[in-house]
Amino acid sequence: MPDLPGISWTEPAGEAGAARWHSESGMPAPKRVTVADDRMKADKAYRLACEGTALLWRGDYQGARQLLKALGRRLDRLAPKPGSTPAETFHRHRQSRGHRARVLGMLLVVLEEDHALDLRRAPDVREACGEAYGPARGRTAVSLRELLGVIGAHEWRKKGVEMPAAGGRIHPHYGVFSPIRGEYVDLVAAAPLPAPAQLATGTAFDLGTGTGVLAAVLAHRGLGRVVATDSSPRALACARDNVARLGLTGRVEVVDDGALYPPGRAALVVCNPPWLPGRPTSAVEQGVYDPDSAMLKAFLAGLAEHLEPSGEGWLIISDLAEHLGLRTRQELLDAFGTAGLRVVDRHDAKPRHPRASDPGDPLHTARAAETTSLWRLAPA
Repeated sequence: MPDLPGISWTEPAGEAGAARWHSESGMPAPKRVTVADDRMKADKAYRLACEGTALLWRGDYQGARQLLKALGRRLDRLAPKPGSTPAETFHRHRQSRGHRARVLGMLLVVLEEDHALDLRRAPDVREACGEAYGPARGRTAVSLRELLGVIGAHEWRKKGVEMPAAGGRIHPHYGVFSPIRGEYVDLVAAAPLPAPAQLATGTAFDLGTGTGVLAAVLAHRGLGRVVATDSSPRALACARDNVARLGLTGRVEVVDDGALYPPGRAALVVCNPPWLPGRPTSAVEQGVYDPDSAMLKAFLAGLAEHLEPSGEGWLIISDLAEHLGLRTRQELLDAFGTAGLRVVDRHDAKPRHPRASDPGDPLHTARAAETTSLWRLAPA
């Protein structure tokens, strides 16, 4: 995300303060900023944040985290009522989440010239911020909520996620969707390969590679060459890192020419696009929301001309959008037909993530019914 205009404030002693403003979600720089510390009560902080006044934290780091939790509890009381349709419930949920993000995003901290966080009991965040934001370019104000996400992503990046089907651990970078939903990986690891992909010389394309996990799975299954693409510079760097960690540099090529499809044809083209039509509000949400299903449509439109004879395209997609009333099954099937494709077979898996079994989730009914499918497609 580009840097937005800077912010300014007045310290308690009267001196002026200023910093660059950075928001991964594109949240505009707040126009009103007041300094806050451990003496500020949660009710006052909540009122100011709802009114659009940002709180620049000057107190104890752990106190800031406690205040953020207190603000969250007050927002939890405003949970929207279910709508008359699943789609209305979903849209109310998104609006509520957007309001929550705006209010919680009003609690700010300042990163110093070297990305250091100069607060009492604050952790050393310089490495985490360097990974997420790149080299420091002066004092920068960010929301504490965003910074906590940066810190959490740094820990995931260090630890990694064990993926036996990929031959080892996958290390997600900040802003790149983590492969914690393993059912789609399992589907790609188990589906029967088309005949030309069974050869040691077979080529596969992995479109929208993200962490590179599916490219690694395909290489692990014996594909001689895998070409991975993505539109996100962070994802490309992440995929290259994971490919190198797994010792697959000679077999997996991560390209960044800006196109969804690389040049040429492949025996197998795999695409796991964002599953929900909608606008993402953060970098990591780009792995979930696809405005107007643009990536899905581009994959289908270009598939036939990029397949070798007897090759297949594998579309891995959840039917959650169907249960939410955002897309129908017939619309998906019609999109296949419009693109000149036929369905060879379909393999299904039930999600294992915690939300699928959480009755407190406002979208529980849809999530409980969700199925992830691998659609095997070929030219009609």
